[in-house]
Amino acid sequence: MHTIFALATARGKSGVAVIRISGPDAHAVAGRMAGELPGPGRFALRRLRNADGGLLDEALVLRFDAPRSFTGEDSVELQLHGSVAVIRAVERAIAETGLARMAEPGEFTRRALMNGNLDLAQVEGLSDLIAAETELQRTQAQGLFIGQMRAFADACRADLLRAAALIEATIDFADEEVPVDVSPEVGTLIDRVLGAIDQQLHGFSGAERLRLGFEVAIIGEPNVGKSTLLNRIAGRDIAITSEVAGTTRDVLEVRVDLDGLPVTFLDTAGLRESEDAVERIGISRARDRAVAADLRILLEDGTLAGEGFDPGVPIDLRYRTKADLTGTGVSGLTGQGVDQVLADVAAALSERVFDLPVASHERHRQAMVRAQTALAEAQRAFDGGDIGAEIIALHLRDAATALDSLIGRMDVEAVLGEIFAQFCIGK
Repeated sequence: MHTIFALATARGKSGVAVIRISGPDAHAVAGRMAGELPGPGRFALRRLRNADGGLLDEALVLRFDAPRSFTGEDSVELQLHGSVAVIRAVERAIAETGLARMAEPGEFTRRALMNGNLDLAQVEGLSDLIAAETELQRTQAQGLFIGQMRAFADACRADLLRAAALIEATIDFADEEVPVDVSPEVGTLIDRVLGAIDQQLHGFSGAERLRLGFEVAIIGEPNVGKSTLLNRIAGRDIAITSEVAGTTRDVLEVRVDLDGLPVTFLDTAGLRESEDAVERIGISRARDRAVAADLRILLEDGTLAGEGFDPGVPIDLRYRTKADLTGTGVSGLTGQGVDQVLADVAAALSERVFDLPVASHERHRQAMVRAQTALAEAQRAFDGGDIGAEIIALHLRDAATALDSLIGRMDVEAVLGEIFAQFCIGK
């Protein structure tokens, strides 16, 4: 492999910037700039110079020898002063050695995968960890990154291989009397793996929503206080508020951390019959987003009498507004009752993320569904007793193969491009 390098920290002015170099010539590249490198796994302060001997910066140099590095290759990290000019100068000096090229997005992590330092699910966990915005997202991503999916897949795989071995033993000794009836143990093993997969799939929807974020639609008639409430939640003026009905035409979004939950609140157009073509489009979008949202809040004008407004979409939470005029209910203008609204939303969404499984990506769900289908066929054949042991063993191995795909114990080239496209250069 070529030796690669990239800035591992965000671009722009900062206190410290880290440039990572990895590959067979990593030590040679760093040595040309820093002179003698520290020992393996150690660090030292060095002056970095270009090929002409000009001083670039004084940096902390960390050396890693294969395979004891993130990528599994010889690596060096240069901790520089975070000046844009310093970073450019050091990158230019590295390139001018002719021994290294700029890394592609996610290439360091891809090498860690290829060298066996990470499995495929850990790579996804690392991507999620980098993108995490809330504490619950961080916790979820950490579980994937530290190998919880591998532990799950390995446990299921061990049970399936044991069951397959017992079934195949009956094939090998078909003409002889097998000393022990394997049926009870095989049935127990299949049931156990099916139960574990069912548990993962049962909680998948909540886990995926936590990773991607929840959407909460605020709906109601025009001038009921939707935009004012959104602005209060955001802590700034996101939406235009006016006494003129129909001010909001498009869906406005505010993303917040709500007790560790990533929640996007949607301010939608007022629901009513309108002759304005543009407003009708906004109303149509409002209803579509409300139907697709994870939670819907209906606001009703607390100054008006009546049984309430029917928005034509499912409603989860309902509040009276304009408490600044009536004294009761919710007011986005003064903040009265807003904390209770947020608490109610957090409580409703928290019920969906209780005891989450490790599976949180659509790829995980598809692999587990394949395994579940194969196991259901194996169980049906096993219980019926009218299909040969060879077919049962084949179904068990199909299930094991599907679970192997969770962590990349098979050809995964088809999914690598999509995964690494989400990574930044330097990771």
